[in-house]
Amino acid sequence: MNEVDAFEVVRQAIWTIIIAAGPAVGAAMLVGIGIALFQALTQIQEVTLTFIPKIIVILLMTAISAPFIGAQIFAFTNEVYGRIATGF
Repeated sequence: MNEVDAFEVVRQAIWTIIIAAGPAVGAAMLVGIGIALFQALTQIQEVTLTFIPKIIVILLMTAISAPFIGAQIFAFTNEVYGRIATGF
């Protein structure tokens, strides 16, 4: 294994993490923007107002996108194990 192979595995790992976390992070971001807009329009400045909706949305999006996340992690794992089996 040389530096290029190690860099490629690290790059694939980072992209797998970004793609797997994307649905939950994106949904939390949209809910956060919506709640911030609601707070700005109504001038309700309650700090804890954003936590419960974000937690619920993150849990729902993780449950909905679990097969997609599992497939991404499975594909990455197969790629890494394949590299180990062939000696990179």
